[in-house]
Amino acid sequence: MEIKLHYQEKGEGEPMILLHGNGEDGSYFAHQMDYFSRNYRVIVVDTRGHGQSPRGTAPFTIAQFAEDLHDFMDELDISKAVILGFSDGANIAMKFVLKYPERVKALILNGGNLNPKGVKPITQIPIEIGYRIASKFASKSVGARKNAEMLGLMVNDPNIEAEELSKITVPNLVISGTKDMIKESHTKEIAKALPNAKLAIIEGSHFVANQNSKVFNRVVEQWLSQVQHEKKAKKVGLGKNIAMKRKDIVKRWNCLYYKMNLRWG
Repeated sequence: MEIKLHYQEKGEGEPMILLHGNGEDGSYFAHQMDYFSRNYRVIVVDTRGHGQSPRGTAPFTIAQFAEDLHDFMDELDISKAVILGFSDGANIAMKFVLKYPERVKALILNGGNLNPKGVKPITQIPIEIGYRIASKFASKSVGARKNAEMLGLMVNDPNIEAEELSKITVPNLVISGTKDMIKESHTKEIAKALPNAKLAIIEGSHFVANQNSKVFNRVVEQWLSQVQHEKKAKKVGLGKNIAMKRKDIVKRWNCLYYKMNLRWG
C-alpha cells in the first residue's frame, strides 16, 4: 500500500476493527472504542482520504478501501478479526469478506447497502445532484474534486449482488435504525441473503451507533457472546463426537481381533 492509514487502538485480546462511514473518521466510534476495549483489542481506522489518512493515488472506491484493509491487517500482523462496519464501512466490510473470508471471524454490518438504490430517495436524490455539480467543477477546484469523490462513493458504489452474500459463511449481524436512511426493505434483503444472519433494528437514525450507543453496544455484545458460546459448544460437541468415533473404532477393532483369534487360534 502506497499510504499509511491512520488508526487508534485500545484494549487487548482478539482484534476488533471498526470501519466508519462516508465523510466520517474513527472518532465516530468513540462510544464503541471505550465499551468494547474491555474485552477486545479495538482498532479504529481512518479510511483512505478520510480523517488523518492520506488520499494517495489509488482509486477512490469501496473495492480499493477493501484492499487497503487487507494491507492494513497485514502490516499489523492481524490474521483474523471481528469487523464492524458502519454505512460505507459496512460496504467495505462486505467487499472485504467476499474476497478474503479467511480474514474475518465475525461480521457486523450497520447501515450498509448493496447499491445506491438501497438508499431512500429523500437522501439519495440530493446526493446525486450534489455529485453532478461537484463533478462539473472538479477540474478547477480541489474542494469540488474532493466532494465529487466523496459523493461518488454513494452514487457509483457499492455494486454488490444479493446472490453474492450467500458465499459469506462467517457469523454475521445486520443492524439498522428505525429511521435509517437505508430502506428497511433493503436492510432486510441483505439479512435474508446472508446465511444465518441476525437482524436487529434499533430505535434511531442512520447514526444509531453514535446516537443510541448503549442499546447498540448491548445488542452487538450479546450477539458476540452468543457467537462465542456457539463456537465453544460446537468444539465440545465435535470433541465428543471424535471421542465416540474413536471408541467405536477401537470397539470394532477389538471385536475383529477377537473373531480373527477364534478363527485362526
